[in-house]
Amino acid sequence: MRRTMVLRKRNRRTYKKRIKIKHLRGYKLRRDLWVTLVDQKRRKVYNSSIVNKQNGAKMTTVTIKAGSYRNKPVANVSFTLVKGFQTGAKGNFVTVKSDGYFGPEFDEVRIKVDSIEDIEFAAGAPVLAQDTAPVEQVAVVHETDEQAIERIRNRFQILDEMTKAATTGDIRAMIVSGPPGVGKSYGVEKIVEQACLFDKLSGKRLRAEVVKGSATPIGLYQTLYKYSDKNCMLVFDDCDSILVDDVALNLLKGALDSGSKRKISWLSESSSLRREGIPDSFNFNGSVIFITNLKFDKMKSQKLKDHLDALQSRCHYLDLTLDTMRDKILRIKQIAADGELFANMDLDKVAETEIIDYMEEHKNSLREVSLRMAIKVAQLRKGFPLRWKDMAKVTCMKVGA
Repeated sequence: MRRTMVLRKRNRRTYKKRIKIKHLRGYKLRRDLWVTLVDQKRRKVYNSSIVNKQNGAKMTTVTIKAGSYRNKPVANVSFTLVKGFQTGAKGNFVTVKSDGYFGPEFDEVRIKVDSIEDIEFAAGAPVLAQDTAPVEQVAVVHETDEQAIERIRNRFQILDEMTKAATTGDIRAMIVSGPPGVGKSYGVEKIVEQACLFDKLSGKRLRAEVVKGSATPIGLYQTLYKYSDKNCMLVFDDCDSILVDDVALNLLKGALDSGSKRKISWLSESSSLRREGIPDSFNFNGSVIFITNLKFDKMKSQKLKDHLDALQSRCHYLDLTLDTMRDKILRIKQIAADGELFANMDLDKVAETEIIDYMEEHKNSLREVSLRMAIKVAQLRKGFPLRWKDMAKVTCMKVGA
């Protein structure tokens, strides 16, 4: 059976093109597909793996050095590559032929990987994603573990210095981005506590507050008013609800404007504002720090992305660059070497080394690789010195790992 789909352009010019894709052995789809393309320049090839086979493309064998599929670790296993290294909403992955490895019911699967370094092409040239433009080959400078640790340490030192500047009002706003469990909040909260120490001793209202959880736009307005004085600071820690709400983002853009006066207003009727004695407009003179796991450039909504770009232009932006598994392990090693990770746990150096080596060895099987996970494993090492590995396998690893 043949069918023709007709797509109309706005200028009423219609382009019709029929692409006949023949039967291919091993595929469930066994009928002719007729595709009408709107514009030759904008056409999109459907079922790219079939088209590649039709054109006689050479199939590439890829070895997954470290990855996972549905929480099942995949290490040093070779597959037939379907589509090369890609980055999606849930991370990096490659598409390969299962060939029965994950069961007879699976044909093509997406294997999650931490970075392109976890992939090794055994035959042919690396295959890029269908819509990925070829890039010029450049020399790759490999960073040693010592250099990477120093880079990570320097980033967190900058975070501490910028936070101190925010407590004194020298900077107005900062966005701190990084994966969960790497210690983004720890240093900031420590500096906030130090800044509020004199206020606590003198019985004054604290000049800074760390806000966690969810916040409504009107709740944000009230909080901004409370800390609107000079030298006051607000830290929104994983309070991502205000970063995905149009009204909240407009309030933040006004509060962090680059002008000499940063006036924000709430012109809607509100009994809660009247009850609290909060005016419908005020000047904000404080500082704000956002700690988030969100990647602003990965937002799918263009409207939301525009809001976040406008907010980012008003803030200092610090990306802690801990996006790979290797960086997370090195961050754990760095904190342990600085004597902060296992403080007050009465663990000797041998035990600390065993914990870190265990996490590095099972990094792809652990539920997460983070400072919190290191503390959990350390608690098991201290509480169950003879069986801590068995305990960790049950409580800290993914099901089926």
